[in-house]
Amino acid sequence: MQRRHLLAGAVASIALGRTRRGLTQIVAGRLNPAWPPALVMGTASPGGTYAVYGPVWGGLVARATGVSFAYRATEGPNENILLLDRDAIQLGMTTMGVARQAWEGSGEWTHGARLRSFRALFPMYETPFHGLALARSGIARMRDLRGRVVGIGPEGGTAGTYVPMMLPLLGIDGVRFRFGTMEDQLHELQAGRLDATVLAAGAPIPAYLAAERNAACRLLGFTPTEIARLAATLPELSRTVLPRGIYPGLEADLPTVGMFNFAICGPDLPDDLVYTAVRVVMGDPQAMRQAGPPASETVIANVRRDGFLPFHPGAARYYRERGLRLAPDLVG
Repeated sequence: MQRRHLLAGAVASIALGRTRRGLTQIVAGRLNPAWPPALVMGTASPGGTYAVYGPVWGGLVARATGVSFAYRATEGPNENILLLDRDAIQLGMTTMGVARQAWEGSGEWTHGARLRSFRALFPMYETPFHGLALARSGIARMRDLRGRVVGIGPEGGTAGTYVPMMLPLLGIDGVRFRFGTMEDQLHELQAGRLDATVLAAGAPIPAYLAAERNAACRLLGFTPTEIARLAATLPELSRTVLPRGIYPGLEADLPTVGMFNFAICGPDLPDDLVYTAVRVVMGDPQAMRQAGPPASETVIANVRRDGFLPFHPGAARYYRERGLRLAPDLVG
């Protein structure tokens, strides 16, 4: 308990105006004195969807609760979970494949530890894996990446975790993977130091849109045969489609695989604060559309996309009020 009080004080000092280590702030005045004065949310690297989506839902909750929010740029889902486990942040976002690796201790990045100091809040959107190459590179499909230099985003992100597993499963060998922020990798691609990128983020990815504005590009997905092989080996992946027009240069639907995202929090947040946060986000889909097209999937029907990660009791209370029945092992 004492540790949480010290953390709240440290976070409060951040929220009152200091900016360091990639933190940006929304300053507010809390309504319920029993709630922590401020919270820190882990997002992801600049140029990705989390960096846009997180401050939208955080801003809605800050205005509804009066709790101050700070945003910490991270490497993505893996680091968000690690930071929650250390009480360094209180809110975050993750893809469900990475969350399962954490929960089971099966990912190499967990070093065998079962990381279970996080709970589900609400469904966000599906993350499609898709690549981008400049048209002049001659790369037209994923198998053309054999032997190439490919950016896969931050090392702690979903693409950084999964793409090095996925491409070898398809016989796409000899790929030299490079890590970095999505913005930095866009610059590397344009400078010719990367042949392509393969990222996992809600479409359209801001960095990909920026690339298309500057040069002719090709979007890369997977063939039906490749999708079947990936899904058979990595069941956390689901078949999905990037609809034509979601990027200016995408003239036909692009099949690929995806993974759903959920907002997450630490287990010790007050139930009524979490209830209010989830009610605000899930109760106003139009407000969430400020986060862009991916937010159209932030709807209560997608609660079912979580089949293993327990919901925080405050979130579960909201879903029960909406008529959803959660299995006992999905609340805790």
